[in-house]
Amino acid sequence: MKTTVKEVEDMIDRYVAEVGLKKENVYNPENKAWYWTLGSARIEVFITEIKFEDGHARYYLRIFSPIVKVPGQNQLAFFKRLLELNDQSLGVKLTLMANSDQVYVTFERDIQGMDYEELRTVIYDTEWWSDYLDDQLIGEFHSGRPPQA
Repeated sequence: MKTTVKEVEDMIDRYVAEVGLKKENVYNPENKAWYWTLGSARIEVFITEIKFEDGHARYYLRIFSPIVKVPGQNQLAFFKRLLELNDQSLGVKLTLMANSDQVYVTFERDIQGMDYEELRTVIYDTEWWSDYLDDQLIGEFHSGRPPQA
């Protein structure tokens, strides 16, 4: 059974409502993305289309949460710590976008076969890990200062 983009959008809207948010407050139609904050974590949810040369396309659920900036000092220890946390942070990964010093908690998955329970779990996990890891990394590398998002 093929999972459609519309079905995944409806599942995201259902999750948003389930956690007490209103679509009109979190959905940006221009970006076709959802944005909200949980604890200290900012959550960004997208569905991204990847087109192939043969004309077919695949769609991915992508969830991001900016959690901390790369520190100006002690970067080797910082990046080593990110790799260690990548090994421990089940279901999500820590990433940097090109030409950026912003570290993100990231989840990505092809939408095929996704149902509501899985979507709910991966968004919840991303929220939880983001809220947990930002505090940990800020405490370890930014002397308790809040992150600059």
